[in-house]
Amino acid sequence: MNIEELHTFIKLCEIKNFTKTADALCMSQPTVSLHIKNLEREFQTQLFQRSPKLLCITPTGEILLERARQMVQLYEQTSQELLDYHHTVQGHLKIGASFTIGEYILPPLLVKLKEQYPELSFQIIIGNTEEIVQCAKLFQVDIGLVEGKTNEKEIIVEPFKDDELVIVSAACHPLAAKKNVSIADLQNEDWITREIGSGTGEYLKQFLQANELKVKTLMSISSIQGIKETVMNNLGLSMLSKSVIERDLKTGEMHVIQLDAPPLLRTLSYIYAPSMKEKRNVNIFIEALRQLF
Repeated sequence: MNIEELHTFIKLCEIKNFTKTADALCMSQPTVSLHIKNLEREFQTQLFQRSPKLLCITPTGEILLERARQMVQLYEQTSQELLDYHHTVQGHLKIGASFTIGEYILPPLLVKLKEQYPELSFQIIIGNTEEIVQCAKLFQVDIGLVEGKTNEKEIIVEPFKDDELVIVSAACHPLAAKKNVSIADLQNEDWITREIGSGTGEYLKQFLQANELKVKTLMSISSIQGIKETVMNNLGLSMLSKSVIERDLKTGEMHVIQLDAPPLLRTLSYIYAPSMKEKRNVNIFIEALRQLF
């Protein structure tokens, strides 16, 4: 058994397809098959049930998957500690980020880190809050950045920034002409929201329920840019972070509805598994995050 075989096994468990796993790992399909056969021979157990259309992990495969993730994480942590011994910040940092943060808030931080630590490389995974929480829990990222809440007890959650949410419309929407819009003015409007599992989508849901707002229609889009384009085409209102619409406000294509109510604020947080706290690159990232925000 070697660490590459464990990497292959973990990736195959995630993708559940030999050909796609080979493509993802930039290796041949026979090599993927050989890695799995070597593991099955070493542990004397069948790791997958195979059929022409389906690949299912066996109960013993599930046991190995949990241990494999721990072993890979320990291997990478050990490698990092040896690099730290030589006082060089290098290696990889796997960052998970929800869409708002990953697409609009994280890039300036990466620029700063790259300037300070040119030998440090990054792998960025972007998904909704629920997906990033699971990535942190399963050691698929070293650290995650989310705008939603989580009840997961297996990860550490630390706030780093307050974020203002605003109600947005097309510039030609009737409410855009009003200086002070009341909550009552938002009754029976068309709304555009993010998908289930999105932190921003959950905040909009809570806002509508808390204010007893009736919704005329509700459209779900799993892309911030998709929501912005739909709003700009006057197909409804939405709730977005102020940080994602700065350029659209300057061009006049989007309008912030001025609510006669207190600002809508939420907290952005970084999350990580407890064992990640010992990784130097994680601590460097957290320090840079706090300095920037």
